[in-house]
Amino acid sequence: MKYDFHTKLNRKGHDALALDSYPTYGTEVKEGFSEIPMWVADMNYPVLPEIQKAIQSRLDQPHFGYFNPDKDYYKSIINWQKTRNHVDCQMKNIHYENGVLGCLSSAIQAFTSPGEAILIHSPTYIGFTHVLNDLGRKIIHSPLYLDEKNIWRMDYENMDELCKKYHIHFAIFCSPHNPAGRVWVKEEIEKAMKVYQNNDCIVFSDEIWSDILLNGNKHIPTQSINEDARNRTIAAYAPSKTFSLAGLVGSYHIIYNSTLIDKILKSSKSTHYNSPNILSVYALKGAYSKEGEIWCDELCETLSHNINYAYDFILKHFKGVNVSKPQGTYMMYLDCTEYLSDKNVSFLSLLQKGIEAGVLWQDGRPFGKENTIRLNLALPEDTVKEAMERLKQYVF
Repeated sequence: MKYDFHTKLNRKGHDALALDSYPTYGTEVKEGFSEIPMWVADMNYPVLPEIQKAIQSRLDQPHFGYFNPDKDYYKSIINWQKTRNHVDCQMKNIHYENGVLGCLSSAIQAFTSPGEAILIHSPTYIGFTHVLNDLGRKIIHSPLYLDEKNIWRMDYENMDELCKKYHIHFAIFCSPHNPAGRVWVKEEIEKAMKVYQNNDCIVFSDEIWSDILLNGNKHIPTQSINEDARNRTIAAYAPSKTFSLAGLVGSYHIIYNSTLIDKILKSSKSTHYNSPNILSVYALKGAYSKEGEIWCDELCETLSHNINYAYDFILKHFKGVNVSKPQGTYMMYLDCTEYLSDKNVSFLSLLQKGIEAGVLWQDGRPFGKENTIRLNLALPEDTVKEAMERLKQYVF
């Protein structure tokens, strides 16, 4: 490989939430165990060098006053979307947002009222839950289910029933899905969008994970399904997950319908805070480059290997732990219900055993399912193997 996905990155004490503020669940890492960050969704790889170079090129200019993103910023997004997602868009369709959740907040406030019901699948990304609760909206969950092949599926009849029962006209669609790791195929998105169309729903499509695809899976942009989907969808993207740039802040939305554009821009501008950091603009330009394409392809290959290894290891050694193999993202969502019942142990004690062995994993219950754990596999291969061996020896 051209790029480095094997060096163990020293992040502790370097402003990294993953190691400096991790959840302990009432215990602590035991002496003799190093800390393996496997909870919050950022990566443990050295950043693409071109990103640092792009930022440094701007740091060399001794002025940091007011600015607007230049044409190269938009051109980088247009080219990336064309190359990676086969999406055709223009500058007028692209607008900056201070994070995907910030974009969601703007959209919720632009198109719904306090107390209004919003449709979303469960399990649910915890960030969505926080935004909806903070804005006083009513969360209506349509549960995903596991089919006979242990693949997550949508229940279209349930989605339609809920939309009609609660008079829902705004839906959040997560593609690829977090935390399930499902990469929806065209037919599935078509069926979902038909439900939304029949119930006159504005759709917020979170596609922040669209670049992180495992084992040859392909992302289908929601807006590409048909003309109706193109006109009722707000699609949110960012380089932050793909290139681990969350600390720099910055995302963008793509909207084709002029009415949706006008309303969401009015909402986002009302904060008087929705403007980019100039260094995040240059980081995006460094990321969305030819070098970034190579890096992204190698990242997906690395993550596919890690996911395949961990999935096989879990099935072989962690009896009673159920997991659907992710098709995208670098997160696994473990259901420990059967294990806890068979071993007659509490979920809290299981969480604590992992922490004590230095495996810093995440309580999955806030995402909507009991007895679940969320696990980040974006680490060097040797570290993933070390984590699995610790879980086998000291936890399961």
